Amino acid sequence: MTTGSIRITSVTITPVAFIDPPLLNSVGVHEPFALRAIIEIATDAGLTGLGETYADEKHLAALHAAATAIVGADVYHTEEIYRRVRAIAAPETTIASGLIGQSAATDRVFSPFEVACLDIQGKAIGLPVADLLGGAVREEVPFSAYLFYKWAAHPGAQHTDDWGPALDPDGIIAQAKRMVDGYGFTALKLKGGVFPPDQEIEAVRALRGAFPNHPIRLDPNAAWTPETSISVARSLAGVLEYLEDPTPGIDGMAEVARHASMPLATNMCVVAFDHLSPAIRENAVQVILSDHHYWGGLRRSKLLAGICETFGIGLSMHSNSHLGISLAAMVQLAATVPNLTYACDTHWPWKTEDIVVGEPFTFVGGSLAVPDRPGLGVELDRDALARLHEQYLSCGLRNRDDTGYMRQVVPGYERMQPRW
Repeated sequence: MTTGSIRITSVTITPVAFIDPPLLNSVGVHEPFALRAIIEIATDAGLTGLGETYADEKHLAALHAAATAIVGADVYHTEEIYRRVRAIAAPETTIASGLIGQSAATDRVFSPFEVACLDIQGKAIGLPVADLLGGAVREEVPFSAYLFYKWAAHPGAQHTDDWGPALDPDGIIAQAKRMVDGYGFTALKLKGGVFPPDQEIEAVRALRGAFPNHPIRLDPNAAWTPETSISVARSLAGVLEYLEDPTPGIDGMAEVARHASMPLATNMCVVAFDHLSPAIRENAVQVILSDHHYWGGLRRSKLLAGICETFGIGLSMHSNSHLGISLAAMVQLAATVPNLTYACDTHWPWKTEDIVVGEPFTFVGGSLAVPDRPGLGVELDRDALARLHEQYLSCGLRNRDDTGYMRQVVPGYERMQPRW
């Protein structure tokens, strides 16, 4: 056990690329590789903490600036670290190809450093991060199957990927069955906004028929007008657990909410603290998908949870393509949030590569047990880190661009929000 202050001596940021399938969404299609940045904070106590975040070029530049600014800070003084990051934070950092809303750049940059500091704090006293956040209120964290329309393979690939195509209801049902059989998921979420709404309504109804007891969610990433959204909501009344971001903006969501029988969820129109007041005032959303990567880390995500509890807003957890450090942080956080009312999202089944040692996560009944090891509970695999960094250098991708990649395959493809 380490007592007293623990000061940051250096920060290492390693961008990595890992294989990603051709998953379709409202702005295009995933490129062959997903990009992440791995954060390592070293200290004068000999302890190292891990964080994970996005790796788009502007975000990487902001991370490097912040890394220099926080050297010398005490890992227990995360408010001081936040102040230092805010003082030098870029006005904007590009992430997620526009599939989330405009969150605060300071929060996005600070988040992986806070996670790494909490990892160090936990290691110093021999306790999991969950104990630093108030202690676990559940022994396991539920997750939902994340279903995507997808191509059989990336263009030019020699072979189809392990999942095969999913371009119609039959393909989505087959994908869902594999997810449920392999991971035990007890909730299903379909990424929509790809095909005309009637086709996606058909897929949701097919899911309901195949999985009569599974809560089902639909997320078209703001691909529809309010009028179209209201029509879909009426068609799927009694079928959906919630409808996520059917239309752009707080005002548009509020209009749909006045007519929809199911809750509306978001990770696009409410993604920063200053979005909460107008959304609550207009009753625009009934569920918020938190994400520590852009809400400012684990403790600020706990603050969000408290606000949601105060105003009776449901809470779930958003996912982007991620690796094991992010999943560890998600589980540690989710374990401590009493009002986590919906199963969390995760891209985990779509991933075939990682940078953590061994296989620390095993889904049982769609849930993950909360790790009881000190800190985040995961260890960096340095050989894997080196390999995925080399993959980053050789793949040529430096920013996520689902729309640009789609145009390579479908010339003239236009990004439209809303599209229908």
